Amino acid sequence: MNPTEASNTKTIASYGTWPSPITSELLTKGVINLNEPQLDGELCYWLESSPENKGHTVIVQRSANGEQKQISPDNINVRTRIHEYGGGSYHVHNGVVYFVNNDDQRLYAINTEDKKPTPYVLSPEGDYRYADICIDEARQQLICVCEIHKKNGSEAENCIISLKLDGSSTMGFSILVFGNDFYSNPRVSPDGVYISWLTWSHPYMPWDNSECWIAEIGSFGLLQKQHKVAGSVTKGVDGGHNESIFQPQWSPTGELFFVSDCSNWWNLYCFNPNNKITHCVLDMDAEFATPQWVFGMSTYGFLNSFTLLCCYTQQGRWHLAKIDTLTKQFTKMVLPYSSISSIHCNDEADTALFIAANDTDLNRIVLWQNDKTTEIKQSGNLTINKEEYSIPKSLLFKNSHDQDVFGFYYPPNNTQYQAPADSLPPLLVMCHGGPTGATSSTLNLKVQYWTNRGFAVFDINYSGSTGYGRAYRDRLKKQWGLLDVDDICSGTDYLVEKNLVDPNKLAVRGSSAGGYSVLAALTFRSTFTAGASLYGIGDLSLLAEDTHKFESRYLDQLIGPYPADKAIYEARSPLKHVDLLQCPVIFLQGLEDKVVPPNQAEAMVKALSEKNIPVAHVTFPEEGHGFRQAKNIRYALDVEYAFYASEFNLSVTEKLPDVPYVKASKNNSGKP
Repeated sequence: MNPTEASNTKTIASYGTWPSPITSELLTKGVINLNEPQLDGELCYWLESSPENKGHTVIVQRSANGEQKQISPDNINVRTRIHEYGGGSYHVHNGVVYFVNNDDQRLYAINTEDKKPTPYVLSPEGDYRYADICIDEARQQLICVCEIHKKNGSEAENCIISLKLDGSSTMGFSILVFGNDFYSNPRVSPDGVYISWLTWSHPYMPWDNSECWIAEIGSFGLLQKQHKVAGSVTKGVDGGHNESIFQPQWSPTGELFFVSDCSNWWNLYCFNPNNKITHCVLDMDAEFATPQWVFGMSTYGFLNSFTLLCCYTQQGRWHLAKIDTLTKQFTKMVLPYSSISSIHCNDEADTALFIAANDTDLNRIVLWQNDKTTEIKQSGNLTINKEEYSIPKSLLFKNSHDQDVFGFYYPPNNTQYQAPADSLPPLLVMCHGGPTGATSSTLNLKVQYWTNRGFAVFDINYSGSTGYGRAYRDRLKKQWGLLDVDDICSGTDYLVEKNLVDPNKLAVRGSSAGGYSVLAALTFRSTFTAGASLYGIGDLSLLAEDTHKFESRYLDQLIGPYPADKAIYEARSPLKHVDLLQCPVIFLQGLEDKVVPPNQAEAMVKALSEKNIPVAHVTFPEEGHGFRQAKNIRYALDVEYAFYASEFNLSVTEKLPDVPYVKASKNNSGKP
């Protein structure tokens, strides 16, 4: 329809067609990703990457006077591919930066105090991957997690190793701990006597069942008197023996702190290595941890010997607090943030760094000094009027099993446009990945891209999401493809019943595991009229047979052991029941994806095209599991919008790319 002037000065135009200043270019131009803040004395460090530079990651240093400079050379991309997801790719200690180079996956060091800092190699050549670095000062060695890949194609081996700081280990490293499938968080006690670590084995993921161990470091660096501090011996809330441990870390006084969910909530605990006694630091219906998808995650640190700075989440929002470890006094900090993560502290200076964001601002690195905060780096300086942003509303509803489910509802919002009276907006339901993960209410320009154009968005924390206790997380065990789908459809029905969205224009989108939930919802339910799968899963059996080690037994918990329960896998695989799928779908896939290989999307596209269902297929040759390059991020978003515009018959005025439909029954514009 032709827009006309409304009496309140807003232009009237149909929902989903509003011109918007929040373009796909805005999502990448001048926007950087900030990760892994660290402190080394008065110096602050963090990782920066830019979609405009193909996700190339560098290390940045900030001096006490506020001067910032890049530490890593331009030709080095700081990234580890361990577990495919990486994380924990660098560490700073006494002016020396230790890091993993993406090109060869070797460990390097660079002394920032040299006049001309030059990287030198620490690790041997070979198909090794490293992460989660700590320094053993007493023995002048670097300790980290190592993943050993074999030429014969057998499963990679994981262990904890040591390397000499002087570069003399380039011919080989020493293995300290081995035998289990996975390790993380090696940390040496302040007095150099003990080392602690986390470990877990198939078929569990670290948030299912993990253990914390310590050992004494004996002669020649060999470990002795190994002792399990916490883990599977504790009875879990499900009546079994499952317990998830997160971030074991030594206090300045030599006690080992860690997070455990043995009470249903991920709470803080403390272990004394002298008397072997463990006590709960704070019993609280809140989560002081998050699922360990990557290395280097941190939700707390020590400001001094007896003061702990931590972040925790309740009802999908994160908060900051201080805890006196002697008196157990808990002090909540009042800060303008709804997301806080990656806390790193200097226990000798009452100083901390963390990443924070809120509903109207992007991520920024915050420096905490003596209870005062200073924002020292932002992801980007947006010129958008904050009134353009849709503010999320926390949503609580019941699924068909009368269980509580949570999420965030974003109404359409644009300062210049409004829809005709008595019309309703199209809905876009967003399904986060994992599925063990969570969405938050912090500013997400990909959400605002839609709401500013007149879409309603429902960002759901379906059963299995984190942040609501272990019982909520464990709901999805053996129920993936069933309960998550029920939650997604029940939430959509709830919004329809509340007359908030157009029942004829309901779309669902998700990436990775969220992409599977999308395809399952489109196949086994008739709630939605269109969907988008970004590197999603169509064939569960194919995924169980062809994925990387870290997630190779993940489905044992979510569905059942494979191949023993292959019949269940087939029953819940959209590809095996494609005859039930009757609505249009767009698939977006990186061709270098090792987590969800391209053959998943290819098989679904082929099956739908043979059924004469409108299907679009978008591939990115240089992308893996997730899109890092600016041009691809922009194109993926715009072509998805073009797809919905085509299928919902939206008269969009902005220029969009042609939809690459596979079916000959559609031309490039998407019209029959």
